[in-house]
Amino acid sequence: MRLRLDLAYDGTDFHGWAAQPGLRTVEGELAQGVTTVLRLAEPARLTVAGRTDAGVHATGQVVHVDVTPQELERARGHSDRPAEEALATRLRGVLPPDVVVHRVTRAPEGFDARFSATSRRYRYLVGDDPTRVDPLRRREVVSLRTPLDVAAMHAAAQRLLGLRDFAAFCKRREGATTTRTLLRYDWTRRDDGLLEATVVADAFCHSMVRALIGALVPVGVGARDADFPAQVLTAGARDPRVKVMPAHGLCLVEVAYPADDALATRAQEARARRD
Repeated sequence: MRLRLDLAYDGTDFHGWAAQPGLRTVEGELAQGVTTVLRLAEPARLTVAGRTDAGVHATGQVVHVDVTPQELERARGHSDRPAEEALATRLRGVLPPDVVVHRVTRAPEGFDARFSATSRRYRYLVGDDPTRVDPLRRREVVSLRTPLDVAAMHAAAQRLLGLRDFAAFCKRREGATTTRTLLRYDWTRRDDGLLEATVVADAFCHSMVRALIGALVPVGVGARDADFPAQVLTAGARDPRVKVMPAHGLCLVEVAYPADDALATRAQEARARRD
């Protein structure tokens, strides 16, 4: 059977999601936890909705893992609770405090945490007023010394929306496409004075979100005009004037999926390469 795990983590002390020999990663900790609780003969194999980079946080990450009914029953122990509920509780007991599993549920037929997703939503937080810097939020807010024009940034961001080749904002990987659909890119100023960027796409390539943020900061400080990010996109190559922003301001907040009867179809569509 396939289980869906909904989780959150503070990415500060992790070398990203993906397991790497000798390094502390979210996947490594979670796989070890599942393996331990279910007493699996082999390490649990996890599939994640979005591989976050080192230092990036998540409040809405989604993972799936395949287990047998007998293995799942081991999570129940002497409890009469549903096995999925027992597994979530026991995982919270064995995982370190910077990773929390909120829910474990049986996944519907055709569900794939990665390929069934229709979109991922990220949040990026920036503080541009030194007099309001909150040291308690230093792990999730990027502080800048220059005030930003949020209206100009938002207007420029709208010119990047749609189905496009985002090669200019991605670290290229051999054989991987950089074509994505950017569904939403908003900049707003919150009541606490922070600037919040909301970035939603069907999928993201490596470093894409932080590069998109970096392309708008020069517009916000008045160093570039509103056409600058779109010009970078059209050029189709990494631009040294675009700074990839720090990881700690970024958080994966939501992964969206279609109705249960469309999960398998969506997964098949997502596996097709787009150019």
